[in-house]
Amino acid sequence: QVQLVESGGGLVQSGGSLRLSCAASGRTFVAMGWFRQAPGKEREFVAAIRRATLDTYYADSVKGRFTISRDNAKNTVYLQMNSLKPDDTAVYYCAGDRGPWRSGLQMVTTTYDYWGQGTQVTVSS
Repeated sequence: QVQLVESGGGLVQSGGSLRLSCAASGRTFVAMGWFRQAPGKEREFVAAIRRATLDTYYADSVKGRFTISRDNAKNTVYLQMNSLKPDDTAVYYCAGDRGPWRSGLQMVTTTYDYWGQGTQVTVSS
């Protein structure tokens, strides 16, 4: 059974930091991504990382503040979030792409085949 389990969400003040983790089990993925969804908004891409090359991809809104990384031995992906803003408040979802690798589609939700249950991140002003 394939599972993605996120952890690390919580309440933080503006300017603070959080580190999200996503532990995958049941299979490996050619890429893993983070998306987020705020109330009343569509799910949006945050960051992604390719397993084979560790190439990373970011939404413009988080570049320079968020860092995605992965530990292939643990089949786990992380999202370090610094300089958090109230606009970052959302439920954050981890996603896994079983492949094959398709360049240029990392920001598209339909690229990903498996999703975690989400973890709430709330940034207070």
